[in-house]
Amino acid sequence: MAKSPEQEHPKKAFGWAARDTSGVLSPFKFSRRATGEEDVTFKVLYCGVCHSDLHMTTNDWGMSIYPLVPGHEMVGEVTEVGSKVKKVKVGDKVGVGCVVGACHSCENCTNDLEVYCPDMILTYSTIYHDGTITYGGYSDTMVANERYIIRFPENVSLDASAPLLCAGITVYSPLKYFGFAEVGKHIGVVGLGGLGHLAVKFAKAFGAKVTVISTSISKKEEALEHLGADSFLLSRDQEQVQAAKSTMDGIIDTVSASHPILPLIELLKTNGKLVLLGAPEKPLELPVFPLLMGRKTVAGSATGGLKEIQEMVDFAAKHNITADTELISMEYVNTAMERLAKGDVRYRFVIDIGNTLAATKP
Repeated sequence: MAKSPEQEHPKKAFGWAARDTSGVLSPFKFSRRATGEEDVTFKVLYCGVCHSDLHMTTNDWGMSIYPLVPGHEMVGEVTEVGSKVKKVKVGDKVGVGCVVGACHSCENCTNDLEVYCPDMILTYSTIYHDGTITYGGYSDTMVANERYIIRFPENVSLDASAPLLCAGITVYSPLKYFGFAEVGKHIGVVGLGGLGHLAVKFAKAFGAKVTVISTSISKKEEALEHLGADSFLLSRDQEQVQAAKSTMDGIIDTVSASHPILPLIELLKTNGKLVLLGAPEKPLELPVFPLLMGRKTVAGSATGGLKEIQEMVDFAAKHNITADTELISMEYVNTAMERLAKGDVRYRFVIDIGNTLAATKP
């Protein structure tokens, strides 16, 4: 007879979970495994709310396992370490991102690309090595193998740094891999949301010239004055688009809604690269001729491996890069999800787990 989530493991845990495709989250008692010799246990203090949490709670992608505790941008303080753990000690500030397991033997794993491992185990709503469901960071405690633990410097703001574990690495990785992280490169950033605003910050820190590309003129002042972009391109204005053709070395496209990519391809210089980070529900139309005439590339990118995530966090700390966040209580999370679905957040919700979760216990 299968054990209940509360009885599967020895460590008592508490969080909020969705029980079905309604996506509605409510208090949920479950359990975490004991701290193994290579494990790190930490108290969760903050957890970012990612757009994928919204998709997963309602099973938009057809892969959700209920009950589902979302959250893969969790940060907190180490409370216990296994006997073989070398990376961190009790009291350290740490976090866990999108992945908590992989095969550790395939080509991707041996090249520090665990996120592309065929046997990758997601931080929540996936079956772990022991056959139990993984549960995410909308909870009071977390246990993970030290390989998947990210260290945070003492001087950083943990709540504003939590979104780096998904949104941050999702833009940092392609900036580095595709050669955009160079002084003088001209980089376009499409969409000024949770990913886009961090793409601007990282690209500027690398010394690139940044143009924010948006359908909304209301984003112009924010892009230029607050985020420090060099220019703003209103994609609905054909004169502006025409003037900007063949001027960009690369474009980071963060938009998840269906949208035409031909105008973006035309903004690229010869050998330019358009990197898609959003995941539209319907396939995009890919015009091939403009690619041929400029030896241009359309590519995609996920998050990043553990080594690169640590590199990104350290780079962010050095350059004072954090997400622009709205700190919310655990009780507010369902309202936050409704607002997120409408794009009503600037730019990332972060749940104050440490100060507000316990009060919601039944």
